[in-house]
Amino acid sequence: MNIKENIMENFDYVVVGAGSSGSVIANRLSENNKIKICVIEAGGSNQHPYVKMPAGFIKTINDKRFNWCFKTEGSDYVNNREILFPRGKGYGGSSAINGHLYVRGQPDDYNQWAQLGNLGWSYDDVLPYFKKSEYKENGDDATRGKQGPLYVSDIVEKHPLCEEFIRGSSELGIQVQNDYNSGQQEGIFYYQRTIKNGTRFSAYDAFLKPALKRENINIKKNTTVLKIIFKNKKAVGLLCKKNNKTFEIFPNKEIILCAGAIGTPHLLQVSGIGDAKYLKSIGIEPSFEIKNVGEDLQDHYAVRVANRITEPISLNEKARGLNLVLEIIKWFTSKKGLISYSPAHIGAFLKSSPKIDSPDLQFVFTPASYTEGMIGKLQNFPGMTCGVWQSRPQSRGYVRASTNKITDPPIIQPNYLKEKIDQDALVEGVKICRSLLSTSTMKKISVCETLPGDSIKSDEEIFNFIRNKGATVYHAIGSCRMGVDNKAVVSPSLKINGISNIRIADASIMPTMPSGNTNAATLMIAEKASDLIKKDL
Repeated sequence: MNIKENIMENFDYVVVGAGSSGSVIANRLSENNKIKICVIEAGGSNQHPYVKMPAGFIKTINDKRFNWCFKTEGSDYVNNREILFPRGKGYGGSSAINGHLYVRGQPDDYNQWAQLGNLGWSYDDVLPYFKKSEYKENGDDATRGKQGPLYVSDIVEKHPLCEEFIRGSSELGIQVQNDYNSGQQEGIFYYQRTIKNGTRFSAYDAFLKPALKRENINIKKNTTVLKIIFKNKKAVGLLCKKNNKTFEIFPNKEIILCAGAIGTPHLLQVSGIGDAKYLKSIGIEPSFEIKNVGEDLQDHYAVRVANRITEPISLNEKARGLNLVLEIIKWFTSKKGLISYSPAHIGAFLKSSPKIDSPDLQFVFTPASYTEGMIGKLQNFPGMTCGVWQSRPQSRGYVRASTNKITDPPIIQPNYLKEKIDQDALVEGVKICRSLLSTSTMKKISVCETLPGDSIKSDEEIFNFIRNKGATVYHAIGSCRMGVDNKAVVSPSLKINGISNIRIADASIMPTMPSGNTNAATLMIAEKASDLIKKDL
């Protein structure tokens, strides 16, 4: 699609970021043909086979053409390791490089948001926005949408190892969950994905692409927003750069930040919004002090258990040599096979302890195993993997500008495993992974445990393994937290506290972590934000 740039320069709204939330905002606001919108995106159009192929996730996870490829700061809790921290770059943002899994979370996640004072954000309040964004063909009308732009599909090709895994889980008393997005999560299931006809269906495909056909919307790709321009506690414009040329944009109504849980606080900080003392220490003149910009960052931290299996039936064998060539041909001709798969096939929400009320662990199972220390590289023998992360971690970290330039990567410190409750939950999670892989059903096809290995037995040994081998699940939230207390960055209307003409509408506003992958919740936030903006009109 050939999109013209600079076709108009008089805009009502400027949306910063063409990722998941920016795509939704652009679509919904442009439905009113009297509103003129500009979308600014630092990346390109992202229409590459790696993006369109669901299995291309493995290639985009550390490719700077599609990904900012940030790294976290080391900490004692993860043995001072720097961890690759992918963030989407280009149309669709992280929805163009994620693992496709569509997970809303539990109703109590959003009820907690409301209980924290964010009126209008309870489960009953946000359910209509989840439904509005999605097209789920065979869902319950009470909880699932059937008219929305985002195609949510079920897994059709069910691998025999997945079927055995589900069969074995019944030995542990785990129930099959028919629709974990219907308000009840607990149990085991096949994941729902944002994949349509064997091809990734990102927020760009669902929302931004159709919106760009409208005459009242303009997108400026490969354009960096250097800073926000303020005047008397009012956001009046943006200083931008493209092809070594700088220019300014002054919207008539509002700036809407959709740069994500890393990009949004980073941009605010280099624009002078944050902790004044810290900003001065890195050469930034404060414009307005909001100390918690960039604070309260949360992310899911995952660890996996892998087993070698007896028969060459895993995906490992399909991803090498002639077999891989045949799978690529199959995808181009029929959109089926290995290349059409998401990274995780089976999921489960389970409790780390019978003493808690709701599931606090999320599991993923895939009929494949990965070479340790090599991103996306499958092992050269047949294997299977069960991974786990704590759904609602208590550890919080921060995002901080490292210099006064937006082009210099920010400091990202999630503080994984800082809180004891997070450590204990993941130790139990590893034990449950092992139980799932060692039922009598799975023992018939399992040779041995390759990760962490049979020598790792005690809780202390398991925790050391978690510290040394865990990694991000790419679910960053909370760095511009919504709330009504003096630590909140935005109000429940998503307006930045103390500054006019600017809102945030992305995952950074989440006050607590949803129980699941965060893209569905991010789309919901953008749907609701669109209505809040329209209401103010």
